[in-house]
Amino acid sequence: MKEKWKILTNGIFKENPVLILLLGCCSVLAVSVTVSGALGMGIALTFVLVCSNVVISLLRKLIPDKVRIPCYIVVIATFVTLVQMVVEAFLPELNKALGVFLALIVVYCIVLGRAEMFASKHGVVDSFLDGLGMGIGYTIVILGIALVRELIGNGTILDQRIIPEGYQIGIISQTPGGFMMFGFAIALLVFCLGKKGKKFDPRIGCDGACAGCARSCENRIQEAPKANAEEVKA
Repeated sequence: MKEKWKILTNGIFKENPVLILLLGCCSVLAVSVTVSGALGMGIALTFVLVCSNVVISLLRKLIPDKVRIPCYIVVIATFVTLVQMVVEAFLPELNKALGVFLALIVVYCIVLGRAEMFASKHGVVDSFLDGLGMGIGYTIVILGIALVRELIGNGTILDQRIIPEGYQIGIISQTPGGFMMFGFAIALLVFCLGKKGKKFDPRIGCDGACAGCARSCENRIQEAPKANAEEVKA
């Protein structure tokens, strides 16, 4: 039970996909203008993460190693399409707010990375918990940034006026404000870790669970001795 809890909370704290693995930052910066948009994006990504992890875990012994990445993308794209159809049919305003970033979930390193680095190597229950934890971690960050941006930038929360008209700081709801809030979030994380005597250790690249990057690194490592040998012969 302790191990299951660790898998669930890993994506929320220790390996938060946005603040620690530094993945999915584009959608966080773009969609975190409103709380409703951020919440919708978080739920959509969590759904895709959980479902794709479970299906890939079930099929992990049947998928040939040479075509595993294309197979993962097909599975992920299927669930993204389902989410798009539901959002377009029942939540047109949310669909407009998310725009192209809803479709781009297909190629998010968060989703593909967890499929490659976790779901393809673990059982269904563990993969479900991993996807859920990563989704919750992503949602917490994007929702937290959106709360600040909508409140300070527009003076509202869920379209309800909180700050009187004329007292908001408009730049916070614009692109520079997204970068500022993301920077503040990282700074807050570093400060909190420093208080606990820990060091901020962002995991970018292969350690960031990016399947494409990991595969590229593996290929370079394998090809390096051959290249060196050819140079010596020349």
